[in-house]
Amino acid sequence: MNLITADYIYTPNGFVENGTVAYNDKIEAVDTLQALTEKYPDADIHYAGKNSVLYPGFINTHVHLEFSANTTTLKYGGFMPWLDSVIKHRDELIQACDNRLMLSKTKEMLHSGITTFGAISSFGAELEACVEAAQRVVFFNELIGSNAAYADALYNDFLERIKASQSCEEKDHITPAIAIHSPYSVHPVILQRAVQVAKQNNLPLSAHFLESQAERQWLEEGEGDFKPFFEKFFNTSTPVTSIKEFMHAFDTYPTHFTHCVQANEDELAHLSSKGHSIAHCPRSNRLLGCGRLEIEKVRGLKIPFSVATDGLSSNWSLNLFDELRAAVMMHHAGPLETLSNLLIRSVTSDAAKILRLNVGRIEAGREADFAIISLPDTPSSVDDIALQTILHTQKASEVYIGGEKIV
Repeated sequence: MNLITADYIYTPNGFVENGTVAYNDKIEAVDTLQALTEKYPDADIHYAGKNSVLYPGFINTHVHLEFSANTTTLKYGGFMPWLDSVIKHRDELIQACDNRLMLSKTKEMLHSGITTFGAISSFGAELEACVEAAQRVVFFNELIGSNAAYADALYNDFLERIKASQSCEEKDHITPAIAIHSPYSVHPVILQRAVQVAKQNNLPLSAHFLESQAERQWLEEGEGDFKPFFEKFFNTSTPVTSIKEFMHAFDTYPTHFTHCVQANEDELAHLSSKGHSIAHCPRSNRLLGCGRLEIEKVRGLKIPFSVATDGLSSNWSLNLFDELRAAVMMHHAGPLETLSNLLIRSVTSDAAKILRLNVGRIEAGREADFAIISLPDTPSSVDDIALQTILHTQKASEVYIGGEKIV
C-alpha cells in the first residue's frame, strides 16, 4: 500500500486540507494521515511538498496529433483562410509528423498533468504513438466522406481502423471510439451506419458541430464562404445534410460534440434533452475566428462540457493549463471563483463522466491517476485554489497513472 499526502486534495466535496490518499493501482481510501497509517502501518508514505495540491489526473477529451508538425505554417484569423491553408499544406505537415514527434506531444501533455486524452484520428497514423504513450487514450477513429461515389470505400476504411484500435484494447490504456468529422463532410447514409456501430459496440462517440459561421451558412442556405470551397475541391454546390438532420442522427446515443460555437439556444436545448455534451476549445475558437461558446447558456441548460486543447493545427501548445487560462480570460462575465472551479471540474470529473472512464475523482474505487501541482505560495483561502492553480501552473510537479509515478 502507498500513502500520499498533500497540503490540499481536490475531492468530490471540494478542497480538503492536509489529507492523505491510500492507493495501489486504484484508490483505496481518502482520510487523515493518522487514520491511514493506523490502517496501513506498513505503507510507504510520500509527502507531496509545501503548497502542494493533489488533483485527479487531468483529461484532455479532444486533441488531434496528426498536425503536430505545424508551428507557423497555417493561417489564423478566420476559419476559411485556415482551412485553405490546411488543404495547401496538409501533405507536407502529415509527412513531417512521425511517431517520434507525436509521442513527444503526448509527453508534453503528460507534463501538464494530462493522464487521459481523446485522440481524434483521421487516418489511424496516431495509433502506434498512442499505444506507446504513458496515458490512457480514448482513440476516436474519425469518419469523413461526403461524396456518395466514394462513401462506401471511405466507410470500409473507417471500419478497418476501428478494428485496428480494437486489437489494442487489451492494452489497458486504449479505448476504441468513433468520431464524426462534421455535418458538411460526412454523407448522412454512412453517418447513420457509424452511429449504429457506436451503439452496437458501446463505443464513445464524438462529432465536430457548428464550429464556424461559414459552416452554419452553408448548412442552412447552401451559400457563403463554403460554397466556392466545395465547388473547387468537391465539385458540388449543395450541402449533403442540414443542421437539424445531422443533429437528430445522434438522438439515440449520447455524443460529445466539439465546439458548438455557432449553435443557437434551440439547438443547445436539443443537445441537452438528448444527454449530449460539449468539448470546448477556447484557443482554437479564437485563432480561427469562430467566436465564443457561451458557457453560461451551456450551464443554464445543464449540458456537461470539457475544456480541451484541440490540435496544433489550431493551437500553439497542448498544455492544459494554457487552455484553462485562456478560458478564464474568454469568459469574463460571472464570478471568477465559480468559473475557476467549473473549469477544473471540466477537465477532471466531468470529462471522465463524458468519456465513461473510472478516473477523474479522488475517491475510493477510482483509478489511481494523480497530478500534483505546487503553488508558488500559500493560498489565502481554499476557495482560491482552483483559480491560483490555473493562473500559476505551467507543469505538474508529479504525475501518477494507475498508481505508478510517471513524472
